[in-house]
Amino acid sequence: MTTSTLVVKDLTRRGLGLGENLGRWDLKYSPYLFVSPFFILFALVGLFPLLYTAWVALHAWDLLGGQGRWTGFDNFAFILQQRQFWVALRNTLSIFLLSAVPQLIFATAIAAALDTNLRNKTFWRMSVLLPFVVMPVAVTLIFGSMFGERYGLVNRTLADVGLGPIRWHTDPLASHIAIATMVNFRWTGYNALILLAGMQAISRDLYEAATIDGAGSLRRFFRITLPQLRPTIIFVIITATIGGLQIFDEPRLYDQNGLGGEDQQWMTMTIYLYKLGWTQLNFGRAASVAWMLFLVIVAIGLVNLAITRRIATGEGRTA
Repeated sequence: MTTSTLVVKDLTRRGLGLGENLGRWDLKYSPYLFVSPFFILFALVGLFPLLYTAWVALHAWDLLGGQGRWTGFDNFAFILQQRQFWVALRNTLSIFLLSAVPQLIFATAIAAALDTNLRNKTFWRMSVLLPFVVMPVAVTLIFGSMFGERYGLVNRTLADVGLGPIRWHTDPLASHIAIATMVNFRWTGYNALILLAGMQAISRDLYEAATIDGAGSLRRFFRITLPQLRPTIIFVIITATIGGLQIFDEPRLYDQNGLGGEDQQWMTMTIYLYKLGWTQLNFGRAASVAWMLFLVIVAIGLVNLAITRRIATGEGRTA
């Protein structure tokens, strides 16, 4: 065997080895390269502002003077001693519950209806998304007029049937219901389409087998649809929790002042944060409210995760 032949074989062996290594590296590292743009973007527009807000919350920081002295957790202690903070937290949780629970129920019912053999399915699916397209300002102005105390459509309708007017802009619970109605109007159709996508991913063989066994539509829904839809429902609950606790547009535009009512009847955490930052020009305290809201969202998210895992474990043991 000549020297040139040995050289060629050696180069070929090296080339194959390099190709194999590149193939292994491609399988091992290419998924991380594909998802890296999201994490890079999140680090720039999400993680950095979050950490910077924590730095601001630990200082006496205002709009005119900028960064002041180090205060540690004094801003957090001050906020926790304020009655307005606890009122805002109560209002936020109340509006969240009044919007998230009915929203999930109605969205599931709408998704189940859209999953049947309807004519013009595309038309109906696009129709439920129309409220989401409407600007929040327009929705709030329309519903704010509907829930007017003196000349609102709802109170005028109640008067026609002999019922007394409801103080939609005075009573805390009534104002929470009105704002939750706006939120449900905009987001129910959006969540219904997400749940519909989850329903369509369920194997139709399960429904056919249940039908052959004599199961009715309700039994198929509760025995097949809801258990198979659990991951999608968890996703909807988490997104609804994040969005519901950060609600700002609807309560901000519910009246002309935009500060949560004369007695803070519907002042949410985000409005309280806005008042501290842009009315009192105290960015340190506003940043501390933002971080406490973040911790509340994380805590509720962990509770939701624990409950769903407990339910899943219980059903697995039963099966």
